This record gives sequence, structure tokens and C-alpha cells, in this order.
Amino acid sequence: MVDKNRECFDEQTLIAYYANILELALENLTDTLESGRRMDMSDVKDFATLRALYEYAIEHYSAGKATDAAALFEILAGLSDDERFSSAMQQHRRWAENESDFEIFLETAADLDATQRNGTFYISAFTKDAGTKNA
Repeated sequence: MVDKNRECFDEQTLIAYYANILELALENLTDTLESGRRMDMSDVKDFATLRALYEYAIEHYSAGKATDAAALFEILAGLSDDERFSSAMQQHRRWAENESDFEIFLETAADLDATQRNGTFYISAFTKDAGTKNA
């Protein structure tokens, strides 16, 4: 049974929300770069910014824009003070530079089960072959 009181958003509204989130993330990115600091994963604003920018990079990668995604992953790798996140972004970058097909990255490099167990918003676990195939 569907709850008729539950709010549903049309696609246009969702796109507007996403654009607003991305705009806020880019503002925080600009502030961070201007101040010369690195983002702190324990800070809510920084965490939300990193997540939004990661999802933006993944969107590019899955849309076949691997070069753009690789550049975004490189920025993300240098932006965070979290070594595990930065290392994972470097792995993403290497794959995006060498393999334009996002599905192949998911099938070959990403360990999605381990990532889910890790509880991270980003792909944080990789297969044992991931580092050697596209390093």
C-alpha cells in the first residue's frame, strides 16, 4: 500500500535540489582552496562537500566522461585530510585515466561488497588485481 501523504518530488525539483547541493559544494571547495587547508571528514560541511563532489565525479565517469572524472578524482585526492579517502581517489583516478568504461571499473576494480561492509559513501575497497591492471 502506498502512503499518499508521503511527499514525492518530480524530476525537475530533484534536479534543482542536486544543482543547489553541487553549488554549495563548489562554494566550499573554493573557500577551502583559497584558504590552503584540507577538508576534514569529521566536519559535516566538508564531508557533504566531498560526497557531493565524489558523486559528481562518478556521474561524469558513468556518462563516459572519464577524462573529466579523472581530473575530479585527482582534486578530491588532494583535498581531503583522510588518507584512506585520498588513496581511494587516486585508485579511481588511475582507472578513469586508463579505462573509459565505468562498468569495467566496477566489474574489475571495485570490491562493492567490501565497500558496503566498510560503510563508506565512496568505493573504498578494490580487488587484488585493481592496482596492477591500471596502475
